[in-house]
Amino acid sequence: MNTDFRSVNQPFSNTIVIDGITYLYFGGTAYLGIPQNQDFINLYIDGLKKFGLNNGTSRNNNIQLGIYEDGEREAARRFGAESALITSSGYLAAQLTVKALAPFGKVIYAPNTHPALWLHETPKTSASYFIEWKKETIVKINSSADKNWVLISNSMNNLFPEIFDFDFLEEILSDKNIWLIVDDSHGIGVNNTGNSAYSTLPKLKNIEVVVVASMAKALGVDAGIVLGSQRIIAQLKQTNIFVGASPPSAAGIYAFIHAEEIYRNAWKKLQQNIIHFTNALNLTWKFEQGFPAFFYNYSNFAADLIKQNILISSFPYPKPDSEPINRIILSSWHQPEDINRLISALN
Repeated sequence: MNTDFRSVNQPFSNTIVIDGITYLYFGGTAYLGIPQNQDFINLYIDGLKKFGLNNGTSRNNNIQLGIYEDGEREAARRFGAESALITSSGYLAAQLTVKALAPFGKVIYAPNTHPALWLHETPKTSASYFIEWKKETIVKINSSADKNWVLISNSMNNLFPEIFDFDFLEEILSDKNIWLIVDDSHGIGVNNTGNSAYSTLPKLKNIEVVVVASMAKALGVDAGIVLGSQRIIAQLKQTNIFVGASPPSAAGIYAFIHAEEIYRNAWKKLQQNIIHFTNALNLTWKFEQGFPAFFYNYSNFAADLIKQNILISSFPYPKPDSEPINRIILSSWHQPEDINRLISALN
C-alpha cells in the first residue's frame, strides 16, 4: 500500500508521523522554524488576546487598528527601507506593486520570475539564465531611445539555489530611469544575515528599488510586504487593490513586531545547521552559502530516502511530466541528531 503524503493532518516540523511511522522531514519553506517556535507562538497568542482573530475591514476605513502601521514602521527599520506596506499575502503584495508600477516604462522580466509578479500570461524572456539575461538587459536598455524601464525579477532561484547579483545595473546609462521590482520571498529573513534583498540592491539616483515578499516563509506570518521609498509606498497605498483588500491578522503582525530576537536566534541556529550539513557534502551538490536548500541531480533521490523514513522536497518542474526536482531543505527546527541521521542516510 502506498503511503499518502498529500493528506498530512498535523503541523509540519522536523518530524512527521504517518500511519504510525515517524519520518524526518526536510522540505517546505519554514526556514527559521517559526511555526514550531514556542516563544513566537506565545507572542501570537498574546496578539490574539489583544486584537482578536481577524480584521475584515479595508485599510482605508476611517477607524483603524494602529498595529498595522506599527508593523510597517518596524519592517522598514528592520529591513533597511524608507517605508513599508503590509498586505494579507505575498501574492497580493506582488500584484498590487507590479500593476501599479508597470505603466511607468517598458517592462522586462527576468527568467523564471514567480507567477505572483506576472501582469498577464507567462512573460516572454529571451534568456534562460539570469547571467545571460542581465547582459542582454544592459545592451537592450543602453541602445534604446526609451528612457523609462521596469525590471522585474526574483532575488534568487530557490529551486536550483542561486542568489542573483544586481550590480549589473551600475552599467546602465545614468539617463535611463529604472524601476526595479524584486521578489525576495525566499530570501527575506534568511539571506544577507537575516535581512532582506533591499539592503543589498544598488542605490542609484536613476533607480527606484522596490522589494516584495511573502512573510509566510522564513518570517512565519500569513502576510505580504512591500519595501521601498516613502514616495512609492505612499503611491501604492492609494491603489484600488490596497484600499479594497482586508489586512492580515493583527495577531501575526503583533508577533512579528516583538520577535526580532526570536528571528535572530533562529537564524543563528539555521546557519549552524547549514554548516553542519555542508561539511559532509561533496562537489556534486548545488547550494548557496548560507541558504538552506540543497539540490542533487538524481531523479530517484526522494524515493530512496523514503525507504529510510526521510522526506525531502520533490516535485516535477517546469511541467507536470518533467523529471522531479529533489532538494533537501534545512530549518532551524532541525536538531544535530536529525542532520547526522540524514548524513548517514546519504552516505
